Amino acid sequence: MTTSIRRIEARDEARWRVLWDGYCRFYEKDLSGPVTEHTWRRILDPAAPVHAIVAERPGDGVIGIANYVIHENTWTLTPVCYLEDLFVDPEKRAAGVGRQLIDWLVAECKARNWSRLYWNTKESNYRARGLYDKYTPHSGFLRYVINF
Repeated sequence: MTTSIRRIEARDEARWRVLWDGYCRFYEKDLSGPVTEHTWRRILDPAAPVHAIVAERPGDGVIGIANYVIHENTWTLTPVCYLEDLFVDPEKRAAGVGRQLIDWLVAECKARNWSRLYWNTKESNYRARGLYDKYTPHSGFLRYVINF
């Protein structure tokens, strides 16, 4: 089946929320309510650095999402792209949708002259890491987080 990647639109909200909820459950986070509302508003705000794309398939609608943040960086002359959230409907996986979402971002980075595309995943997320390792080896950096 043909899957297309496009920028998210307001009409995608209901399906984005379903996939966002699945993503949050996978990472064992409850971000319902104010955080989800705020995230959705920022995605639709052209002035915000938060953006999203969707994978859409005829007959199935939106089957995958990728939320990303464009930001300045102290090590580069041009902005970088952080792929913050990538999620494909579990029933639609293993058809290359995750790869298509990342490929879209790679092309966007090149077209806009952004310096880097990067992302994080759980060390134990072996299925996703199988895809990610086809792009580049993991950086070897450990991530430290202080939540407030």
